Amino acid sequence: MGSFSAMAQKKKDPVNRILFIFDASHSMNGEWQSGSKIEIAKKLLSNLLDSIVEIPNLEIGLRVYGNKSDYKNKDCEDTHLEVDFLKPDSALTIIKGKLSKIRAIGTTPIARSLELGANSDFLFYEKEESRNIVIIITDGKESCDMDPCAVSRLYQRKEIILKPFIVGVGHFDESWKKSFYCVGRFFDASNEQDFTNILNLIISHVIDNTTIQVNLMDENNDPTESNINLTFYDHLGIEKYNYIHKLNNKNPDTMIIDPVHSYRIVAHTIPPVSIDNVKLKPGVHTLINLRTPQGTLNITMKTKEKYSCIIRKAGETNTLHVQKVNTSEKYLIGNYDVEVLSLPRKLYTNVKIEQGKNAILPIPPPALVNIKLPSKGYGGVYVKYGDNTEQIYHFKAEKTQHSLTLLPGNYKVVFRAETAKNYSYSTEKNFKLKSGQSELIKIY
Repeated sequence: MGSFSAMAQKKKDPVNRILFIFDASHSMNGEWQSGSKIEIAKKLLSNLLDSIVEIPNLEIGLRVYGNKSDYKNKDCEDTHLEVDFLKPDSALTIIKGKLSKIRAIGTTPIARSLELGANSDFLFYEKEESRNIVIIITDGKESCDMDPCAVSRLYQRKEIILKPFIVGVGHFDESWKKSFYCVGRFFDASNEQDFTNILNLIISHVIDNTTIQVNLMDENNDPTESNINLTFYDHLGIEKYNYIHKLNNKNPDTMIIDPVHSYRIVAHTIPPVSIDNVKLKPGVHTLINLRTPQGTLNITMKTKEKYSCIIRKAGETNTLHVQKVNTSEKYLIGNYDVEVLSLPRKLYTNVKIEQGKNAILPIPPPALVNIKLPSKGYGGVYVKYGDNTEQIYHFKAEKTQHSLTLLPGNYKVVFRAETAKNYSYSTEKNFKLKSGQSELIKIY
């Protein structure tokens, strides 16, 4: 058997698989600049295919709706995969031939076309690593009873398709435009040149390497913070990337990232820091600054007990983190409350964390106390805070000996035997504990 390095293979780049969904509904016969919308759209799409014929790692398919059944029939099943996915050089002639024969006669089942594209056309290749791109070319909104927004979200969440592109042909009023915003990224091709430019832009989203550099800024706005996990979520909240940030010669790593999505970037500091709606230009290097100034909290205690400590922002109730004693952890600069889950609990307020500094929080070592009761009975151990007391431990009737690890302080035991006839037989004993002390308390 060969070594791991010998067997390991470089991961292949995913296939960029583009499905054009082409509108052949009756309204596409309308006039638009130099001719009808259907003829201009066919011509410009054909021109695009000529320009991408030599692009590697690319496959193209064509689905058409509205070209088989008259619009008077309102046939919402009139959507067909006319050309299955082929490499551009093979697809070019076939798609052009199909486009030349298309007549615009039917209705507009956008949602159904998108559903079949995701659930049938692409799904045939589900075992392959691919980026499944949908480009919808249309002059109108959905005319059947399905919801294209719901369909798009469903298959994006299933990670079958990426966020679709919609190219609006001709004049679109604002209400029509808005109906597509939830489907995908809408482009308004109000003239022929816009149509060409938009198609080229979309292709660049598909094929161009796009990079991002995340600068994690310290208190002085210098990008010195690093070794922090960064999670990238798309517009639907789906996790897309997890990177551990790294500085190389004081410069952050350059990350290759898909420009199709907009992102929410979360830096997993304590507490986390995020930035929303990060949009990328294809083929362009983008710089993102996140303010993540950190310092270190070191909780020390001379003990073998593995106490946990709850960390909160000063004055707040939400738990940010749970840290063990005798460990160090980084936090964003600021003031924090630290509650030690000892017996009794100990609260330290307004512990200050400063940029690049180590804040040491020493906690007094506990003491060991053994409590011996004369018989089975009821009661407990109380800690005394000035004039106030708080019960911190309950006796159980079946035990006569109790061994406790307690913080230094003033305490008392209150006890009543199980066989005692009334409350007046309750016994009380005060005691004081020092750090590291071992004490035996007998109740007579």
